[in-house]
Amino acid sequence: MGLLDLAAIPVETGSSYPEPYATEMGNRGWQRLGDAGGLTQFGVRMMIMQPGSKSSLRHWHETEDEFVMVTQGELVLVTDERETTVRPGDCAAFAAGDTNGHHLINRSQTEARFLVVGTKVEKDVCTYSDVDLRVEINGENDRFTRKDGTDLK
Repeated sequence: MGLLDLAAIPVETGSSYPEPYATEMGNRGWQRLGDAGGLTQFGVRMMIMQPGSKSSLRHWHETEDEFVMVTQGELVLVTDERETTVRPGDCAAFAAGDTNGHHLINRSQTEARFLVVGTKVEKDVCTYSDVDLRVEINGENDRFTRKDGTDLK
């Protein structure tokens, strides 16, 4: 595929989380750069974070590695240990199976962006550190449950 035209790649918005969690994400969007380039082994997204938005709920994956690199603005990386301000060029990596939940929050007054690269796995379980929620990812019909596997009510 080669060079990508970022202006031609649509910005998606919204959230697959059930309420009330979907609303907590605020105004964020993303571009599926890996898909636009025809990549099949790993995913690449440019996340676009408006002030007050969250990248996700704080989470960890059983089978997916994740790598993030800030490209614009200032974000706060939240992990089990601490909150860390991250700026353009700062990177973080999260290995599959590491239960140290993470997410990024835009507490600044300007837009921020970061690249996220992750393993493209057909099946995964993602557990959310701060709430009683997990998702079983199977490629098409992701299933949100409580952490013990029971249905949400």
